[in-house]
Amino acid sequence: MKKTIAIVMMLAVGSLAAAASQEEEKPYFAAIGSDGIQHVEIVGGSYFFKPGHIVVKVNVPVELKVRKEAGMVPHNIAMNSPEAGIVFDVTLGDEPKIVKFTPVKRGKYSMYCTKKLLFFKSHREKGMEGLLEVVE
Repeated sequence: MKKTIAIVMMLAVGSLAAAASQEEEKPYFAAIGSDGIQHVEIVGGSYFFKPGHIVVKVNVPVELKVRKEAGMVPHNIAMNSPEAGIVFDVTLGDEPKIVKFTPVKRGKYSMYCTKKLLFFKSHREKGMEGLLEVVE
């Protein structure tokens, strides 16, 4: 019984530490390239996106280069914010894919993985969610 309690406590502390480290991630500010486009590379993996908090400018085209980390678990990246001009759902693979959009409204918008294995929690529920912040 004591071993079980100790294991549960260790798992809880580890989960809290992982969640805290994800929340403390510093935002990635997309720079505007010489082509006038904000370029961002995103890697998705074991219930994470890196970077997990991206800041882009409103009314400036964005090009996301997305891929997944090595492994067998399927992932995608999705955003459904039509009011901001951002709607896509792309399956992540080993080879990078390009997602293009131009955000038209300032605000904070979720990017997430919609994958789910059978009756388990969805990847989004397991923490595979990031933030795209659109600023002036």
